[in-house]
Amino acid sequence: MSLARIKHIVLVLSGKGGVGKSSVTTQLALSLSLSGHSVGVLDIDLTGPSMPRMLNIENAKVTQAPGGWLPVQVHAASPDKGVGELRCMSLGFLLRARGDAVVWRGPKKTAMIRQFLSDVLWGEMDYLLIDTPPGTSDEHISLAETLLKEARPGQVAGAVVVTTPQAVATADVRKELNFCAKTSIAVLGVVENMAGFVCPNCAECTDIFGKGGGQVMANDFNVQFLGRVPIDPQFVMLIETGRQPEYPQGTVINGQDFSKALQNVSSSPTGEVTKEASLLAEKYRGCSLEPVFRKITQDIVTAVG
Repeated sequence: MSLARIKHIVLVLSGKGGVGKSSVTTQLALSLSLSGHSVGVLDIDLTGPSMPRMLNIENAKVTQAPGGWLPVQVHAASPDKGVGELRCMSLGFLLRARGDAVVWRGPKKTAMIRQFLSDVLWGEMDYLLIDTPPGTSDEHISLAETLLKEARPGQVAGAVVVTTPQAVATADVRKELNFCAKTSIAVLGVVENMAGFVCPNCAECTDIFGKGGGQVMANDFNVQFLGRVPIDPQFVMLIETGRQPEYPQGTVINGQDFSKALQNVSSSPTGEVTKEASLLAEKYRGCSLEPVFRKITQDIVTAVG
């Protein structure tokens, strides 16, 4: 099995679409890599593969090697900077055009997921994050069955469950927590995403969707609450355009001032905006969400052991 040399496998789940699983997966991967861990991201959202775009590698192609596929490298390891290697595999790399629709029935989805789990040559790696589609359907059942059958004891560390604060979201995400219980997948914790909006023009963070729903749900299921993540348009601009985050004077999030966050973050030699995967992690250091996910990552690493 191609996962044999991976130390820990972490699933990112949610019973609700549009809660930001891919955004959370991206930032968990960047945070783990910035902490010195080697990280792989496996995107099994087959009908909506978004990880290539999130990681600025959507024009990359998968390389065929003896025995399977080589995942796409986002950036290499930099031991002098304490940064680990980051790689990704997604169906998005195999489509002829980004807008191509994937119109597959359940059996073909199941076969593709099993192929991803058996034929991608990850090599030795600390963490593999698996970004999943919403719900508890064919993809999830196939993933759970294959991992529980093929992975060695303790290799599947568990799941990070993502929700937004509203009751309509937590009602669906509760089903995902029940799914984990029925399939014997441990829950590492709950992330409450979109818990506030960081205004790009002033210093305020407003709870436009309310707050607390994720923490209440975590308490009800007796699982760890990993934290709240606000919507930050600067992170969106970083992903979409490669522009470094810039915050107005007085922007304070979780007690930290981000007005001068980018003084020590390098840009391209010409000073131009560059959208390069190799610079994504470095620019992410200046994002208001980086310390939020640094804390979430630390809690996950501690829970995994």
